[in-house]
Amino acid sequence: MIIFQSIVLLILFLIELAALFSLGYWGFHFNRGWIVRFALGIGAPLVIAVFWGLFVAPKATYPVTIPVRHLLQIAVFSLASLALYASGQKTIAVGFFIVALVVVLLVYLMKI
Repeated sequence: MIIFQSIVLLILFLIELAALFSLGYWGFHFNRGWIVRFALGIGAPLVIAVFWGLFVAPKATYPVTIPVRHLLQIAVFSLASLALYASGQKTIAVGFFIVALVVVLLVYLMKI
């Protein structure tokens, strides 16, 4: 069981990184000038990373209850999925959202 939990946590970490990448991808592919694209490409992942560190991370500055943490995770992953969808990566967006939802559900059910 410990190995399965470790694998699930590894996948959760990879999904967190993929969410940041997705937001950066969206920002750099935004249909505006290069300054706006650069600002969104760097700024969107940075804002989410700070938010994650403040509220969602295991050693968050302002820890929240477990159910709220999982809701915030789902919100961030939903935002990343929407960013991918808006960037034209519809299939990847749906797949990413499904995988993220399953992993968050597993983490919640296994209480890890």
